[in-house]
Amino acid sequence: MSAPASNEAGRRGTGVFAPTRARIAERTLRKDRWWLPPLITTVGLATFVIYATIRSFVRTAYWVEEYHYLTPFYSPCLSDSCVPGSSHFGTPFGELPGFIPLGFVVLPFLLGFRLTCYYYRKAYYRSVWFSPPACAVAEPHAKYTGETKLPLIIQNVHRYFFYVALIVSLINTWDAITAFHGSGGGFGFGLGNIVLLGNVIMLWAYTLSCHSCRHITGGRLKHFSKHPVRYWMWTQVTKLNNRHMTLAWITLGTLVLTDFYVMLVASGTIADLRFVN
Repeated sequence: MSAPASNEAGRRGTGVFAPTRARIAERTLRKDRWWLPPLITTVGLATFVIYATIRSFVRTAYWVEEYHYLTPFYSPCLSDSCVPGSSHFGTPFGELPGFIPLGFVVLPFLLGFRLTCYYYRKAYYRSVWFSPPACAVAEPHAKYTGETKLPLIIQNVHRYFFYVALIVSLINTWDAITAFHGSGGGFGFGLGNIVLLGNVIMLWAYTLSCHSCRHITGGRLKHFSKHPVRYWMWTQVTKLNNRHMTLAWITLGTLVLTDFYVMLVASGTIADLRFVN
């Protein structure tokens, strides 16, 4: 009888299924709609992923030559496949086949930065991985190893993706600056500039609110009083870090809004509302 009992314990695994925990047949005794927040998170993340994937591959309506609007999904555009004028940093790459997105240089790193983000981990662990989906709700996995084994151990490279995200934020900032362009040349200002600039500001706020940034500014300091500059930086980043979850969702929205607006203007569906030139 000892072998079957051992196998049963192994099947139950750890966490709420551990041998020392109370055995409850029901998945949860909660009577509220505990499944609603994970469902909303799943729908929100899936909507963004589907939209961003489609837009990254269509290769149309991503550049407005008249006003120099470039969608962030195609920035930087570094190949000969890019439409004239959209390559702000040259074209070191030749023609790309259709199955490679034009923003292929930074998209993998941005995806890695978002996937390994501390908030997004919490979001998709609960809503997709069900680990666990809600408080007092048993997770379906028989064993819990955390982020100590593949594939989740890869989450520990988040700090390196953060450095790339800083570079991408600088690139997006340059895109927003060069977009202050008039139809006849010179300075110009329109609704598109507000959209692009607002997106950049939110991206900077999200990037700098990252836990890795907070650690860089104030981590390993034993005496804040001896490092007043770093302490000030740490306090400012901490204020942003308190809103990291909110900024994570806002930036998904601003990215979609910016791309969608540029697409509408570039395709001629709408005309950009101009204030100057």
